[in-house]
Amino acid sequence: MQRIFLIEDDEAIARQIQQHFQHWGLQTTIANDFQQIMKEVRSVDPALVIIDIQLPAYDGFHWCREIRAESKIPIIFLSSRDQPMDSIMAMQLGADDYVQKPFHMDVLLSKIQALLRRTYEYTQVEKETVHQWNGIQIDYARSVLLRNHRQVELTKNEQFILKVLLEKPDEIVSRDDLMRRLWDDERFVNDNTLTVNVNRLRHKLSEIGLDDVIETKKGLGYVAVTKGNLTT
Repeated sequence: MQRIFLIEDDEAIARQIQQHFQHWGLQTTIANDFQQIMKEVRSVDPALVIIDIQLPAYDGFHWCREIRAESKIPIIFLSSRDQPMDSIMAMQLGADDYVQKPFHMDVLLSKIQALLRRTYEYTQVEKETVHQWNGIQIDYARSVLLRNHRQVELTKNEQFILKVLLEKPDEIVSRDDLMRRLWDDERFVNDNTLTVNVNRLRHKLSEIGLDDVIETKKGLGYVAVTKGNLTT
């Protein structure tokens, strides 16, 4: 049974989520001490974390930052705040998705199941695969990019986006195709989420000296540009 850690101070919502997930084989632990979230995260060792933004003591952005400082576990924000900057901030801090309250329980469950599949089943399939592209090594097992002794870490979403683009190098991959591959059903996707993840991926490629290798084709999608020989 996969473990979910839920950081939500509304007890009624937390219990409703816990009970619903239990039927689908997801063991959900609800945070107790909002001053000691990291201690509880380490104790639970969850497969995925759900975080509200407005919390006692420190907000969800703070805890997302703390979790990302030591773990790549998937993170989903669950919040009643509806400003676009909230979802953008969440993605920039390393969250994998953002669900706005009020929400349909089956939508949240579908997002979680898809994210768990991408994170764990995908990693098992890839195992020790290393991909060479434009002078960098993409280590799928460790979710890192390596170039000239420099290394940057990717989130599972960033890694998966890059992998999908590299299935058709120098060809346009539509946004709809990326969304379907990432989230199984584009109806459950906030369009900002894909944009933020692609921009984050571009920034990380730039950190190791690869600028302008992911091009936006307006109204069509994205292209992974090969500047050298592509070998696998």
